[in-house]
Amino acid sequence: MMDSQIMTENPLLLPLNKDKTVYDGFITVQERDFRIRISLPPGHQLKQAKLHCCWQLKRLLSGYQPILKQRLHHAPDLVSFILELKTVLELAMRSRPDCQTIPPPQYYSQLITEMQSLGWDKLLFIDSEFRTLKLQGEDSAGRKHILTVKLKPNYPDEAPECVADLPFPFLMSWTPQSTLAHIHGRFLLHLEGLAEFWSALDEIDEQTWVLEPEKPSRADAMRRIAIGNNVSIKVEIDPRHPKMLPDCCLLGAEHVVTPLRTKLNANMHLWNPDCSILQNMRDVLEIEFPSPSTHEKSSLSAECGICYAYRLESAIPDQVCNDPRCGQPFHQVCLYEWLRGLPTSRQSFNVLFGECPYCSKPITVKMAVQKA
Repeated sequence: MMDSQIMTENPLLLPLNKDKTVYDGFITVQERDFRIRISLPPGHQLKQAKLHCCWQLKRLLSGYQPILKQRLHHAPDLVSFILELKTVLELAMRSRPDCQTIPPPQYYSQLITEMQSLGWDKLLFIDSEFRTLKLQGEDSAGRKHILTVKLKPNYPDEAPECVADLPFPFLMSWTPQSTLAHIHGRFLLHLEGLAEFWSALDEIDEQTWVLEPEKPSRADAMRRIAIGNNVSIKVEIDPRHPKMLPDCCLLGAEHVVTPLRTKLNANMHLWNPDCSILQNMRDVLEIEFPSPSTHEKSSLSAECGICYAYRLESAIPDQVCNDPRCGQPFHQVCLYEWLRGLPTSRQSFNVLFGECPYCSKPITVKMAVQKA
């Protein structure tokens, strides 16, 4: 009776052995077939049954395992459990529109044809659903880059989503006649347009001590460069005009920063677009930057005088006591919380006024900005 009901409900689920303890086949939901196997103990008790799924089914049922286990243990018979499994599957597929349809065979054949035309050596990765690809490209300086391409279900009629480690989004015009080769070609042109920008940053990374970001990506246009002990300059380079004067911000004690700021303002007219950013900053500030060949990084990166750590999450000390005899650095958030807890501190708008925790000289700090 059970066998006939199973075949009526799902004609592709059949017993594999004489004892009828192993059933194998397919369960069909919304015109999609999923491979399953159900193993029963000798007594045919569902409480000890095991459900084996294909990877597509496992992906769909991710998060539903507790419900399935409960229903498997409480179902009166195998047919009832199969019906409940279908119900759960329909719910899962409704909650994941991308899993409701399988692309037609033409989708896969076209994708393979496009990859053959592009060259398989350009493909770093493709997922099991043939929806996400990672393509590699190289700029003229030999730097390797990765482009992640997420294909939509109705590709190529709909433009794919393209993501790369770039300072601004990778965009390209798209038509139904466009291919992966068009995407890759446009990506290479995009990389070449940024080659000068990355060369400028590579020179800074190699010849100076970069305090922030700790591990810069190809999308980062900012560098905080050490000038001396607790003195640094933060530069924001324009990716489209990498040799022009960048936005600059000097950080450190006022008695050290003020002379540098004066030089920066006085020598700004000397900026030469034919020279590199690093050489221009040397000329304009009239300094030599500490480098890995001349200085240890530990001599340029003092710990916070409050939390006694250098990095607090992603932040490094950027507040410094202006008294020349002190010069103790602090994290902005540490100093703000310290001053806020003192009864003698006062606040004006978003600035706290108080005393240095080390030398008791006047010190100020802006309210720490909460990151979204």
